[in-house]
Amino acid sequence: MASRRFPFSSPVLQLFKTLHRTRQQVFKNDARALEAARIKINEEFKSNKSETSPKKIEELIKIGSDVELLLRTSVIQGIHTDHNTLKLVPRKDLLIENVPYCDAPTQKQ
Repeated sequence: MASRRFPFSSPVLQLFKTLHRTRQQVFKNDARALEAARIKINEEFKSNKSETSPKKIEELIKIGSDVELLLRTSVIQGIHTDHNTLKLVPRKDLLIENVPYCDAPTQKQ
């Protein structure tokens, strides 16, 4: 049976794929988190698959896009090194926009 190819990519399908790609990057090497995120993404899309209202679909796409942005820009993995220590493992893309904090304000000249 030949696979069907659609000439366009629906925003819903595109968001679904983007969320899964982001999940794989954000929770890399954490099988438990990867599986939990996979299940949650699939559940959310499945529970709304019969939605027909364009306004509601647009709202759900906005929520999904916001979640993807939040995951990509705000989630940092932590690894338990012992019972009182957590080692943070930020991704390189999270460190790009960090600006060092400075107590003393700079004076404009």
